[in-house]
Amino acid sequence: MKLFDEASRRGLLTLAPLLLILLLLVLIAEVIKKPKLIDNPEPEQVSLSEFNPNTYEYEELRASGVPSAVAAGIVRWRKYGKVYRIKEDLTQVTGMTDSLYAALKPYIIIADSLMPQSKEYKNGSAYRADVHTTSERGGERNSAGIKIIEKFTPEKFLIDTASAAYLTRWGFSPKQAEVVVRYRDASEGIHSAEHFKRCYVVSEDMAEKIVPYIIFSAKDDSTTSIALPQSESETTAPKPLVDINRADSAALVAIDGIGPKSASEIIKYRKLLGGYYSVEQLSELKCITESNFEKILAKISCDSFVISKIDVNFASPKELERHPYVSAQTLRRIIKQRQLKGGWSRIEEMTEQNILSEEEAKRLAPYLRFGPRATE
Repeated sequence: MKLFDEASRRGLLTLAPLLLILLLLVLIAEVIKKPKLIDNPEPEQVSLSEFNPNTYEYEELRASGVPSAVAAGIVRWRKYGKVYRIKEDLTQVTGMTDSLYAALKPYIIIADSLMPQSKEYKNGSAYRADVHTTSERGGERNSAGIKIIEKFTPEKFLIDTASAAYLTRWGFSPKQAEVVVRYRDASEGIHSAEHFKRCYVVSEDMAEKIVPYIIFSAKDDSTTSIALPQSESETTAPKPLVDINRADSAALVAIDGIGPKSASEIIKYRKLLGGYYSVEQLSELKCITESNFEKILAKISCDSFVISKIDVNFASPKELERHPYVSAQTLRRIIKQRQLKGGWSRIEEMTEQNILSEEEAKRLAPYLRFGPRATE
């Protein structure tokens, strides 16, 4: 017995599509009625504030508005011995884009002692161009909100305790200041104006300007009033200075204040740089503390003539990228402008075209040479 006759089956087949359509409409209506599970939140407003990349920990960097990936990169680089000496150093951090760096740049604080020394003088008085905040120095920022020029006020000082960095503020170049410090330490102090003038880097003009402010220590003659016999070892000449561009690890470890690990780091950094042009560059290594640096300064020298130079007009991107002073952002600018212009004849052209900042140019100048340009 058939449940449905032929007419009934035809009727069901006709109604089936209509029932399916009705069911779909009911389901769609239910979905529309359901509230959204996730609302699109408003974009988070990030408040930026000043931060020191050399001292701030991850949480402090995040609180200053630095993105998490970049904050982690800043801290990670420090653990590997990185010291941020100019703002552009942060462009090498993983995750730092050009636009992000432009936003963060006004808020980056670099301590005076870490920045490259400038040599700007005006009307016979030393001036120093540094990056400060208004709260640090109480001065005013320029239109870019970054750089101020502050006059150096001469004051009396004890020459036997002055550092090379302090002497540069009087007009000595970094190398000249190092010579004065080594001369002082080798002489066990500078005891008179004539004694000071005998240092070959002290010109008449410099002596006339600085001597009135120098406090000389009294020479202790108590040990020289009676001529005592000296052994052969006591009368031998002082040990020669160790050239940090030629010394191997054994020679470096022999210096009081440099251990095996520090010697290895000095040689490793020397290879990356292509050689040191100043003993002050050792202070860029985290393994060299300030106290150790002062201790070893009188025992080392630096022959900058052995530096390996890079031909910036022809060097490959990989060769430029390997140098510690060339950030990723700077590398992109160099490659792009070199393709457009064919190269440069002097480093001043690179600063005029905003390829290098003044600080970058100062650090890179000893390592660059300029071969014939492609357009010449």
